[in-house]
Amino acid sequence: MHIGLIGLGKMGFSMRERLRHNGIQVTGFDRDPVISDVGSLAELAAELPPPRVIWIMVPSGETTAAVIGDLAALLSSGDLVIEGGNSRYAEDSRHAQLLAAKGIRYLDCGVSGGIWGKDNGYALMVGGEPADVAEAMPVFDALRPSGVRADSFVHAGATGAGHYAKMVHNGIEYGLMQAYAEGYELLAAQKIIGDVPGVLRAWQDGTVIRSWLLELAVRALEEDPGLTRITGFVEDSGEGRWAIEEALSAEVPAPALTAAVFARFASRQEDSPAMKLVAALRGQFGGHAVKAADSAVPGQNSGPPNAAEQAVGDAGGPE
Repeated sequence: MHIGLIGLGKMGFSMRERLRHNGIQVTGFDRDPVISDVGSLAELAAELPPPRVIWIMVPSGETTAAVIGDLAALLSSGDLVIEGGNSRYAEDSRHAQLLAAKGIRYLDCGVSGGIWGKDNGYALMVGGEPADVAEAMPVFDALRPSGVRADSFVHAGATGAGHYAKMVHNGIEYGLMQAYAEGYELLAAQKIIGDVPGVLRAWQDGTVIRSWLLELAVRALEEDPGLTRITGFVEDSGEGRWAIEEALSAEVPAPALTAAVFARFASRQEDSPAMKLVAALRGQFGGHAVKAADSAVPGQNSGPPNAAEQAVGDAGGPE
């Protein structure tokens, strides 16, 4: 089987290598000519036998929409496009309709496995028509881990179902990472714990919280025991936010997922305006002591508290 692959970044490059290793002929296109097999999308389309199968692996949003639009002009009726990026599921119906007007078929596929997928395989969640899924199954089988198909592949449902499943998967991922992170910090805060990385490592076998994420946490601490080489600034790629929005829309309580996303927002604040106001309010209503800023603003009182304020601060005012 011969397919096209658009987008040869961290994921796409490794997917091309795995597909080739497992017997799928791949012609890849990327803006970087050093790694691209062809010079343009038109050349890519010309290289592929009909009916063409083209997998898209580019950033979600405007980039994906632009590629879909270009392919709608280049491909022919009967061709199949598989959108494997982290697009929002609501976009899939628009993409499918645009291509369907030209007789081009469409599948959406959530892909999990990260940079390790080249060797370990990728978990795949697909949305679309059953006949199209069956036609592309040799590609899915080449990408997923060896073993029972149902353990790493699912035809999740109609168009959009693959990306919806991946969105929920990533929301769960946020929650799991946050739980491990909070446990790590709690261990590190206790003086009687002498080997924090060792505790996490001992959880890898036989415990109910063992997982691949835990193995990666142990690996990270082995490489940087005090995590001194990085800051606690954590980005989010969008799926966690979308999962919360879907939970609100469906009136499904999702406190763990929501707290994990908000924790990432907090990680980006050097000094939280909200918590500054909380500190100010505690000082106003209860006389609680507040921690002064490193540099006082000119014209403001930055001197020591008066005797009454100090007494309340020492005793602790009502919360």
